[in-house]
Amino acid sequence: MLLTPDSAEAQKPVVILPDKDADGLSSGTILHHTLTQLGLSPDLIAVYFPPKGSNVHDDVTKEALTEIAPSYVFVLDQGSRRSPALLDLPHKCLIVDHHFAEDGGFPEGAEYVTAHDCPPVATTSLLIYHICLPLHPSLSDKISWLAAMGTHGDLGTTLKWEPPFPDMTATFKRFPKKAINDAVGLVNAPRRSAAYNVRDAWAAVLSASDPSAIKATEKLHEAAFEVRRETERCTHTAPKFSADATICVLTISSAAQIHPVIATRWAGHLKSNKLEIVMCANEGYLPDKVNFSCRIAKVARGREGDEKVDIIKRLEGLVAEHPDLRERLGQSFARGHKEASGGIVGKKEWDELKTIMGLDDSKTKKKKLEKESGVSPTKKMPAQKNTLANYFAKA
Repeated sequence: MLLTPDSAEAQKPVVILPDKDADGLSSGTILHHTLTQLGLSPDLIAVYFPPKGSNVHDDVTKEALTEIAPSYVFVLDQGSRRSPALLDLPHKCLIVDHHFAEDGGFPEGAEYVTAHDCPPVATTSLLIYHICLPLHPSLSDKISWLAAMGTHGDLGTTLKWEPPFPDMTATFKRFPKKAINDAVGLVNAPRRSAAYNVRDAWAAVLSASDPSAIKATEKLHEAAFEVRRETERCTHTAPKFSADATICVLTISSAAQIHPVIATRWAGHLKSNKLEIVMCANEGYLPDKVNFSCRIAKVARGREGDEKVDIIKRLEGLVAEHPDLRERLGQSFARGHKEASGGIVGKKEWDELKTIMGLDDSKTKKKKLEKESGVSPTKKMPAQKNTLANYFAKA
């Protein structure tokens, strides 16, 4: 594998591309600690975050990587797709991930480790933890709580840590779960803020010797306050329903990345038996774009067999008979997990997609579906309790 003591001893430049959430930041920090513990100079490690609205496959990332000219590239928790190599210069690349990817859906020439097809799905931080832990005897104390923080960020703070997940009893004895869970919310805040100050979260996690150090970082609290304020402002938007009543769409406008939070909240609240997917579309996050997040409605999560809801398949099915629209929607449409997907599309394409879904603004239909779902747009929404742990299949 690409990550070995020999690769650190080579003293060649490395770039880490972690995702900007708790799982990605924890993964990147685990890898950073491992490389330096193995003897790689910190001066040779660059960390790159694509700008707001961009991803690792965009030209802006390729240009940045070309300027860094790394010998080794590590892409963590970013999702993946079939593409040319991330940069044209000679390099070795390792993808570590747990998102859905089609067969061969990785950059050309890259090695990869993915947990997507191995339920219960491990987070990226758990994968990189298992890869790195055997490489140096002193790593456990530095990286075990990071693995827990990243995993709680994706799978929820009530995860039981039962086999096949590792035994973290000693970790939680030294680093209480409450401290780890508090840190999760704080490190997730900057990437959701309008300013997108992901570097603040990265700096806090990288420098922290324990979760309490993260809690003491004032910039993270400021970002968290902004996100809470924006979420409350936008949560009570009126829902609209597709012609067949299986998709609920909530449309908001915010420079903050709160659409996933709102989709998750409403998914646990709506009660219509016909409902399958709750979608929150944010028309204010990026200029001329619509960012949307989808979650499986609580009433549909237990369905199995032919009735099991696959969001990615459902989204692709909406445009299956519209090849021109599907091409224009691009590769950032229907990304992520089968159970928690989303995308970034142009506003024109979004309007066409709404037409295909048959969203109806008529007051008669709206009132009927709101009554069936047991919801009023003015009713106060409950705090978020459901996480990705509710979506992943149990072994």
